[in-house]
Amino acid sequence: MSSVVQTPAIPKTRTPNVAAAIFALAMGGVGIGVTEFTMMGLLKEVEQGLSISTPEAGHLISAYALGVVVGAPLLAAVGARLPRKHLALGLMLFFTLSNLLSYIAPDYGMMLVSRFAAGLPHGAFFGVAAVIAASLVPPTRRGWAISMVMAGLSVSNVVGVPVATWVGQTFGWRLLFLLVGGIGLLTLFLLWRFVPFQAAHPDASIRRELGALRRVQVWLAILIGVVGFGGFFATYTYIAHTMTLVAGIPGGLLPVVVALYGLGMVAGTVIGGRLADRSVMGTLYWVLPGIAVALVVYAVAAHWQWSALVMVFVVGASGSLLIPALQTRLLDASPDAPSLASSLNHAALNVANALGAFLGGVVIAWGWGFVAPALVGAVLAILGLAVAVLSGFLERRKPLAT
Repeated sequence: MSSVVQTPAIPKTRTPNVAAAIFALAMGGVGIGVTEFTMMGLLKEVEQGLSISTPEAGHLISAYALGVVVGAPLLAAVGARLPRKHLALGLMLFFTLSNLLSYIAPDYGMMLVSRFAAGLPHGAFFGVAAVIAASLVPPTRRGWAISMVMAGLSVSNVVGVPVATWVGQTFGWRLLFLLVGGIGLLTLFLLWRFVPFQAAHPDASIRRELGALRRVQVWLAILIGVVGFGGFFATYTYIAHTMTLVAGIPGGLLPVVVALYGLGMVAGTVIGGRLADRSVMGTLYWVLPGIAVALVVYAVAAHWQWSALVMVFVVGASGSLLIPALQTRLLDASPDAPSLASSLNHAALNVANALGAFLGGVVIAWGWGFVAPALVGAVLAILGLAVAVLSGFLERRKPLAT
């Protein structure tokens, strides 16, 4: 049964250039992806530049993720009464200024603060961007529109992150934040120029948005993301160790590995949008076990270089198939509070990031090897499927509001 429903809280808006509007929203995703993922590749340079330890440098990544989890529901709810274009502009301005603050941060303490601040608008921006994109197209193309916005995050892993990493390693790690600030300024111009104005819903309020948290289906969709997507991050976190120590791929080829993963994410996001347009719940039912199978095959294929590279692409694609369906599911589950519900997807994915990395680290510490996190990820994907089945069962007993 298809879960695509009409969402009255997202009025359809006609604009002469839908592609340009969606591109503007996706460009914000590029900037967010670059600042989030490039830090992982520049940790050594950050350690040396700030004279801190490796765990302290890792806390900078944790501070950003914490900012995402805190900011996603908070800023989406606070901005409920704002026109969506104005909210998107405000969030991107905040993101840009926070990254510029990281560029000039004089010490570790200020860097921690600036990274937390940069994470605050992450989820809320993607949330409102998804709602805007969904409003620009017919209901039957919402999954596609949302996937195009999310593709910005995937594209950043193919192009933006490798370029930013090279710039940071060659000319200084602080230039990462200047580069992201530049992308932010470009995004601000594109949003102002191409995204159409939409008046805020007359009944919009913080209380109305927070009402989404009273719905069981919203929490189940969040749990699918946390558990089901945790396996994706359990694998991705330790991919460098797996490729070099298990597959025997030279460290100098790691940018190729990351690019393959990013290409898989782009393909998965685009295809996932098409699948979500056909059936949201059907996509969840098929993709989650597909992720489990892909991760098990990856754990075996990682022992040979060429098969390892192939499965890097496959794992990146299979995990990203899930994102548009989860985003659309949250919109379906809370049509009267779309911004908050949509933003919660990104809070959930960052919790999944922490969960996957933690559980992957546990099995490595137990001496199970660097392919073990992928097997943990397969188990998490099956648990995510169980949550999806429960969600579908409850929906058959009590259909979502239309």
